[in-house]
Amino acid sequence: MAMEYVWETAEEINRDLAKRLRNIRRRRAISQEKLSRMSGVSLGSLKRFEASGQVSLLSLTKLAMALGLADEVRELFSQVPYKDIEEVIRENR
Repeated sequence: MAMEYVWETAEEINRDLAKRLRNIRRRRAISQEKLSRMSGVSLGSLKRFEASGQVSLLSLTKLAMALGLADEVRELFSQVPYKDIEEVIRENR
């Protein structure tokens, strides 16, 4: 099986995700304080997420739901293509 190279670290991917969520929050004119109240995620956790990309999966889901993005989270990993025929066979066992 060929090696797949990933050019970003997990931290870089998370920071990019945080940046995208922050941009959605800003374009909807929602303050951090308001999103914190809407989602039930503490203000400190939200600020840490937007600054560093670090947040629990549960908090990320709550933030997404508060912004009306539940479907995007729900669909995560739902359309993953098969890597090879062996993967298809293993899934159907």
